[in-house]
Amino acid sequence: MTQKYDVFGVGNAIVDILAQIPEDALTELAVNKGAMTLMEPPQQAGVLNYLEGKSLSRASGGSAANTMVAIAQSGGSGIYAGKVANDPNGKFYHQDLKAAGIECYVPPASETDLPTGTSVILTTPDAERTMCTHLGISATLTENDIDVQLLAQCQYCYVEGYLWTGEPTRKASLKALEAAKENNVKTAFTFSDSFLVDLFQDDFRSLVTQNCDTVFCNADEARKFFGHEDPAECAKQMSDLCELGFITDGPNGCHVSENGMVTNVAGFKVNAVDTVGAGDAFAGGVLYGLTNGMSAVDAAKWGNYFASQVVGRFGPRMDTPMQDQLDLIMNS
Repeated sequence: MTQKYDVFGVGNAIVDILAQIPEDALTELAVNKGAMTLMEPPQQAGVLNYLEGKSLSRASGGSAANTMVAIAQSGGSGIYAGKVANDPNGKFYHQDLKAAGIECYVPPASETDLPTGTSVILTTPDAERTMCTHLGISATLTENDIDVQLLAQCQYCYVEGYLWTGEPTRKASLKALEAAKENNVKTAFTFSDSFLVDLFQDDFRSLVTQNCDTVFCNADEARKFFGHEDPAECAKQMSDLCELGFITDGPNGCHVSENGMVTNVAGFKVNAVDTVGAGDAFAGGVLYGLTNGMSAVDAAKWGNYFASQVVGRFGPRMDTPMQDQLDLIMNS
């Protein structure tokens, strides 16, 4: 089948609500700094009440969705499987994602008591992000929402680890990865968060070895997964599990493991303002590169640059396309 898109993404469709807060607010709100905490509506409402009067912004998000937007902003193409409700946030989500260059083909669910998922993302002065998330209807994405015919038109299938927190979304993820293999579509998976590695380490290990061509994680996730402090050593162990792995390490750039070889790719200097979306942007830059003729190392360089631009501003993604900077960065 003709490959119409670069990447087929699968993830929680979440409207991000972004706020900047002082460090001591996290203690007052009793949330774990730097992590994603799943909340029921009353608990999340308490966070929003605390933020009343503060400047808030919103964007169509979720980890994989932010990655898909980075692919589009690099000049690539993609289609996204994520579920929203037929409510104002759901309508905003579809419109915002389409405006960013990504089609979300799963129609809004019209008959449900569940709202569109939302994540209140709190950024402290040290640029660290803490997420307070109610998954809403996004947690009901099922195997039936995975359009295999559309997936088969893509070069890569990309799945986020956050989907492992629910049975329906986990099954949808596995269907997507298995269908990709059956249709000669490359597969990629991101660990998404350290708490997921704690909860699902055995699942992730089986998934990496059996279902994935490419794996993304950050240094903290790699340390938990491999039980080693040195990200470079983790990358060596990653090379025993899958064909291609990327371990990001903040200002130290990233480690690329490819067919048993490990390469460090330097990062770009930046004054970090907000780390929200950095890993997602990196993955988007890399996936754009892999689907558009770049080597893994060159793709990682573009991913590093894209991530550096995202952390230098407030919010999980860039506002404008980035492809006009591609030649300049890759030739530098």
